[in-house]
Amino acid sequence: MNSTTTRALAGLAAIVAIVAIIALAIGLFRGSFTETVPVTVVSDRAGLVMNPDAKVKMRGVEVGRVASIATKPDGQAVLKLDMNPSQLHLIPANVGVDITSTTVFGAKYVELVPPTDPSPQNLRGGQVIEGQHVTTEINTVFQQLVTVLDKIDPAKLNETLGAVATAFNGRGEKIGQSLADFNAFLAKINPSLPNLAHDIEAAVPTFTAYGDAAPDLIGTIDNSIRLSNSIVEEQQNLDEFLLSAIGLADVGNDVIGGNRQALSDTLRVLVPTTTLAGLYHETLGCTIGGLVPFVRGINQYSHILFNASLTLGTERYRYPEDLPKVAASTGGRSFCTELGLPDVPPEFRPPFLVADTGSNPFKYGNQGLLLNSDGLKQWLFGPIPGPPRNSAMTGMPG
Repeated sequence: MNSTTTRALAGLAAIVAIVAIIALAIGLFRGSFTETVPVTVVSDRAGLVMNPDAKVKMRGVEVGRVASIATKPDGQAVLKLDMNPSQLHLIPANVGVDITSTTVFGAKYVELVPPTDPSPQNLRGGQVIEGQHVTTEINTVFQQLVTVLDKIDPAKLNETLGAVATAFNGRGEKIGQSLADFNAFLAKINPSLPNLAHDIEAAVPTFTAYGDAAPDLIGTIDNSIRLSNSIVEEQQNLDEFLLSAIGLADVGNDVIGGNRQALSDTLRVLVPTTTLAGLYHETLGCTIGGLVPFVRGINQYSHILFNASLTLGTERYRYPEDLPKVAASTGGRSFCTELGLPDVPPEFRPPFLVADTGSNPFKYGNQGLLLNSDGLKQWLFGPIPGPPRNSAMTGMPG
């Protein structure tokens, strides 16, 4: 092999090496030799400047790139992402996706948004994520503006602008003064803005309460409307009712007014009776309550059962301490509740109620068999003038 051939082969090898280095650099730059994990993003649209090889970021760190962009028949965009497998363990499965850009006219990229409640599972290969938001672009703004302008009649717009120009014509000084006054007003209320912000923040629970009660409030207003309609529909009957009520009031006024003195005298006379009934209301209630089972027993049964027995006698009345007392009083005290009355159990004898009546047969406490000496003397000697005499009444008059 001569020197010419050697130089040709060396040149060819150099060219091949240079091409290989360039291809290797391009491959390394494009990530052709990097292992990736595929993830799919489905969004309403991809945006104007969304191209393959766009970056996929999370918290400002690049975690993948856009492999391809396709469109579904319904108009949705399908983005195939090549994710860095070393970053997947840091991305939760319920991560959000925004298609955004750094500037209005800048190229789009995919931003992974961390969720507020991260899932315990991580993002995996082949997972499909729904896109949440796409940055508004200038063409969208122009499209909405064109849609609005298309609905405006130029003639009416010209009339409106002419009216506005006429309204402002010759009033520049006044408008300027109004703006200056408004600026001064804003300067005055500026120190109060923190208090206003606090009041607005404090009003949130109130507005929330009203919001929760809105259905009930609306229902109340609806019912009020129905009530008002009912009153309007029945206004004739309501007028007749009011007229009848006025006539009844006039008659009642004549009756009560004409008998005012008699009614006052009647009420005055009833005061002692009602006072006494109020004093003994417990006793009266106990008495009436005791009649209830008696009446029920008569209605339910055709016979009445009496249980009678012989008991020891009490001390006989003595003169003059056992004479009845005029205007005696028990003080209104009642033992109904304490003794379980009026429902008296069988074979139960209520105790004697000691009251200021002038007589108490149990004050000596000597119940039992007593010798009736007065009866014996009457039987032996006949009637003797004067009150009865026995050993317990020695020294008494008569």
